[in-house]
Amino acid sequence: MKATHTLNDVRASPDVVVLAGGVGAARFLRALHLARPDAEVLAIVNTGDDTVANGLHVSPDIDTVIYTLATAIDPERGWGLRDETWTAMQSLARYAAVRPSTSLAPNDWFNLGDRDLATHLYRTARLREGATLEEVTTEIARAWNVPYRVIPMSNHSVETRVTLAEASTASDGHHYPQGQTVSFQEYFVRLKHGVPVSNVAFVGADTATPLGMHELSSATCVVIAPSNPVVSIGPLRALSGVDSTLRERRESVVAISPIIGGAALKGPADRMLRELGHESSALGVARMYAPICGTLVIDTVDAALRPSIEALGMRCIVTDTIMKLPDVARALAETAVAAAATPNMMAPR
Repeated sequence: MKATHTLNDVRASPDVVVLAGGVGAARFLRALHLARPDAEVLAIVNTGDDTVANGLHVSPDIDTVIYTLATAIDPERGWGLRDETWTAMQSLARYAAVRPSTSLAPNDWFNLGDRDLATHLYRTARLREGATLEEVTTEIARAWNVPYRVIPMSNHSVETRVTLAEASTASDGHHYPQGQTVSFQEYFVRLKHGVPVSNVAFVGADTATPLGMHELSSATCVVIAPSNPVVSIGPLRALSGVDSTLRERRESVVAISPIIGGAALKGPADRMLRELGHESSALGVARMYAPICGTLVIDTVDAALRPSIEALGMRCIVTDTIMKLPDVARALAETAVAAAATPNMMAPR
């Protein structure tokens, strides 16, 4: 494994920049390391999902990327550490009956495993000492011997907020009225992403300074990972300058559709697309990405959509995109990077 990176490194333009968020992106980055182990790769990771849980700063997408690249991820859940125990969280149940409803004292609906707690304790302490989120993320990645440079999308807070289209009651009895706006983790974890949404906003994105902009413009190619286009890639695109930079180099940007056969492999991406007025299909993803992306990689089950996608001025590559087998994952990563490195001069309509 090649040497890990520090913030003091002299930054050369990376071979690949990956815009990342969640399990799909983490698995793609792992596949990319299989395909091109010597490539210089920068992962710019969504932090709109970040939250303070039980007094600790948690960066779910960053941790999923780091744990996956360290081959320490729980393979069944797709998040957290393998062979995890939950003693601390189980012990919190003792206090559920006495905690006032308005209290921010630790709760047990946002699960943090016993081993995983160490990462959040370290991150929280370092942030309180004045370190930036980028510095702390670099330190955590080095501690896990991650082969790629991993950075948050910004050192400034950007919060994904979801407006509920229907009233809902969480499993712990907490009631949410229709029209209430909640944090992403309340929607995703506490409500188990089981309630329709009417709006998604990225609070703070208009003033947050994006990280990795030099690399985003100078890398050989950019890959938009197979992540939820709304809540994983959306926060990155909401940052000032990101979309304009991608438009300028559109011909060397490739995206992998996270929607296969009209459905998401994991999570609520398909439902969110429909609820927010998009088509839940690879074509729907293409319409969202066409202004910033010259090539879309779709799964073989969606091959019939290729002419419609190409009508948007995008190159469309059809291949296996479900990364369950290492050979398939490696081939997908190689296909994506090769496509992004080969200019697509089709003009967007």
